[in-house]
This record gives sequence, structure tokens and C-alpha cells, in this order.
Amino acid sequence: MPTSTPTAMSSSSWPSLQPFHTFGLPVRARKISQVTQLSELLALSRASLQANEPLLILGGGSNMLFTEDFAGHVIVNRLRGIRCSESEQAWHLHVAAGENWHQLVEYTLAHDLPGMENLALIPGCCGSAPIQNIGAYGVEFEKVCEYVDVLALTSGETVRLSREECQFGYRDSIFKHRYQRGYVITAVGLRLPKAWQPVLSYGDLAKLDPRSVTAQQIFTTVCQMRQSKLPDPAQQGNAGSFFKNPLVSGETLADLRQTYPSIPCYPQPNGQYKLAAGWLIDQCGLKGHRIGGAAVHDKQALVLVNQGNATARDVVQLAHTVRQQVLARFAVALEPEVRFMGADGEINAVQAIA
Repeated sequence: MPTSTPTAMSSSSWPSLQPFHTFGLPVRARKISQVTQLSELLALSRASLQANEPLLILGGGSNMLFTEDFAGHVIVNRLRGIRCSESEQAWHLHVAAGENWHQLVEYTLAHDLPGMENLALIPGCCGSAPIQNIGAYGVEFEKVCEYVDVLALTSGETVRLSREECQFGYRDSIFKHRYQRGYVITAVGLRLPKAWQPVLSYGDLAKLDPRSVTAQQIFTTVCQMRQSKLPDPAQQGNAGSFFKNPLVSGETLADLRQTYPSIPCYPQPNGQYKLAAGWLIDQCGLKGHRIGGAAVHDKQALVLVNQGNATARDVVQLAHTVRQQVLARFAVALEPEVRFMGADGEINAVQAIA
């Protein structure tokens, strides 16, 4: 049976969400349930929908900012299970949404299934990966995705969406749009080609020899890079990269280069250029900048951290300050990568910090 905490009349006595999101902010929810079976998830979700109460299905809470107490039911997805099969050209994984993402990457390496090593140490659960189309060091979830299984909460039917049907974009997917409400991701299908090709285009990976490099070496290098720059959420509350790397036109980039000739940029297939949001923030001298208990991380400006006593208001105000200063200096508007959750459900993150 799921673990549930009963409803309370006053939000001060509601159960704490602090253990269920990596920012570790002192926010609460009216009710919290943890489920390990699909039938439990469906039954509890339907009950909340019929009661017309706000409903949130939560994985690892690693890309979430609760801006206030959640006045509804939070269901923590703990569905588990990994199945592996193979075809002539690839290995195929079927992974339950509640599996830990980094542990899945470790599983693939332990079973000699290369292809996910660049995505090591990304916090969160597998069910969240398609929503954001998570990515790091030249690889995005889209590259390894074969399908995503989605449960329709009203009908109880499962829909399998192909990679193309997921409409992946930069930190975007159909799960932020058509399938945002009334649906929950229950599993992902991954395809890892047997003809493995290493991706060595970012950071210290470029120093590795593509002729002899192994997936394990890439994994180790990625972990070292991330650990040297990014705070461990278990030690210092954060949601990873807080802002998206902005995309700009060639014309905008040319204008910026007149003042900042060394500005980092990465050409995209659509003709745009991706800028490094962390570099933009750093140029504004904001590393270590603090508002209340929230601060810009002193090693990686792309990360906002909870210094131990941050409130949601502190984080929102800090994000506003960062956005405004980058906009004033570079005429580039940063957008949060982190999802913002209000009392009744997800809110527009850009509007919240504008």
C-alpha cells in the first residue's frame, strides 16, 4: 500500500516536502503519497482528480522549485524495474519511471551497454528525463530515446509515444504541452546502438583519444567535471542548472562579439547559436551573490543554491536579479530550466522572475 499522510486543516501542519525535492526548501503539501505499483498510482491520481484537488506526480524533485506550499496531493513515483533485450543493431532497455537516472547510467556500463556515459550524474528519476529532454556534454535524452510510455489518468490507458512523437526540443518536449496535464510518464524505452560512437566535444572530453577511449573513461571524466563544478544536492540544496543556455541568431552573436570577442558559443543545427548562460552570469560578477539564504554558486554561476536557510522567495528574487543583470548587460533574456510549482500546479517560470 502507498504511504500517505492525512490531510490537515492548516498548512503549518501539512507534511513536509523538504525530503522530496533537491532544493530542500521548507515547503509543504496537503497530502503526500509514495507509490511503488502502477495500480496505486492510478487509483490515487483518479481519486484526486475526482475530488478536484491539485495533483502533482513527482519523481526525484531535482528540477523543481516550489514557490509556495502545494495545496493538493503530491504522489511520489517509485515505480521500479529495468528490462533489457537486443536486436541485431542495438540494445533495447525498458525502464520504469521511478528508477534513478544516474544509477541507470551505471547499470548500462556494468552490463557493457555504452551510449549514456555523457549523461552521468544528472540528478532525478528516469520519468523526468523526457520532460526536459535532459542533456549534458553533447548528448541529449532524445539521442537514446526509442519511446515513452504515458498513462492517461482519466481512461487508465497507456499510450506509447515514439521518439518523433515526443517532439523533443532544447529542454522541451510534448510533455510540457499536450501531455502536461492528466497524464503521467510510467516508463521510457531506450535504444543503444551496438556501433558505439563516443561524443567528445565538450570540456575535458576533448582531451581523450577517440581511437582508444572507452565508455567507462568518458563516464569517469564526466563525473569528475560535474563534481568539480556542481554542488551535491545532498550537501547543498540546488536544482542543478537553473537557467537554460540561451539560443541566439547569428546576427545577435555578431553584435555580442564586437564587445565580447571571446564569448563562448556553440552552433546549432537550426542555424542558431547556443550561449553559455553560466558565462553570461559570471561576467556580471554574480558568483557568490546572495539574497537571504539563496546564492549563486561560487564555482558554477549557472547553479543557484540553498545556503541552508533559503526560502522560496529568496530563490525567486535571486533568479530575478540574475535575469535582470544579464538582460541589462547582454540584451539576452535568460529563461529558467527549472520548473516552478505554485499552490495549485505549475506556473510560468519566466513570468515569475520577470
